[in-house]
Amino acid sequence: MRRSPSVAVLALALVLLVGCSGPGSSSSSADSGGGAGAAVAPGGAPNAPDSDADRQVVTTATASVSVEDPSAGAQRVSELVEAAGGRVDQRSEQASPGKNGGQGVADLVVRVPADALTGLLADLEKVGDVANVSVSRSDVTAKTVDLDARISALQTSVTRLQGLMNGAASTADLLTAEKALSERQADLESLQSQRALLADQVELSTLTVHLAPFGVAPPGGPNGFVDALATGWRSLVSVLHGAVIVVGVLLPWLVIAALVAAAVLVLLRRLRRRPAVPATTPHQA
Repeated sequence: MRRSPSVAVLALALVLLVGCSGPGSSSSSADSGGGAGAAVAPGGAPNAPDSDADRQVVTTATASVSVEDPSAGAQRVSELVEAAGGRVDQRSEQASPGKNGGQGVADLVVRVPADALTGLLADLEKVGDVANVSVSRSDVTAKTVDLDARISALQTSVTRLQGLMNGAASTADLLTAEKALSERQADLESLQSQRALLADQVELSTLTVHLAPFGVAPPGGPNGFVDALATGWRSLVSVLHGAVIVVGVLLPWLVIAALVAAAVLVLLRRLRRRPAVPATTPHQA
């Protein structure tokens, strides 16, 4: 009869492990009990979001901007992002000698508060001509609710396992509870990391900005006839500007080449005009 407490503790541990079988069972209960809009309250009762304001939405956007100087434009965009309370995650500038007037292109990946994204897209008009703006929104309310439910279930499981460890009557019971606790804690930390990442994506929208010189078609091509006409005109201006630069670079060499060619022609003409020397014959005796 002395082993009965130990047997009871072991049986309770087995029941707990079966009842809280990990993230999979919690996810199933959340999905079947409340659907996409259900949330598990601390007391265990599912609650739906009260309004659209409670929904969790991840917003991403892209924009192409034509500017005079992509490097200066990238700096201006960075300043606008910081003024909006965001940050620049990536910034790259690529020089293209001999192409696009030698100005290259610039690309930025920025994060801004979700409620400041619309204003930032409007402010891009201050940097240059904005084209090919794309905004996409993904509702992750169901995923958020599911993660919260699974985290809550694992936290409860961890608390119960800690209580079993404190009341373990034998080393075997203690080792069993420790192993189960380690697995639950690892799962809990993983879900908490996923939840933190999702919260960051909801709080801060991601915007990708591509900056190129005027006259270079944006990625994906122009939007409609007007944009195509404007792009063609800018391309013509850019080509003429490049041609003028090339002529300016080659002009000194062309002058020297013309002088050398003229000197050679004069020399050849003089050689052709020189009278031929008559051949002399020996006098006969």
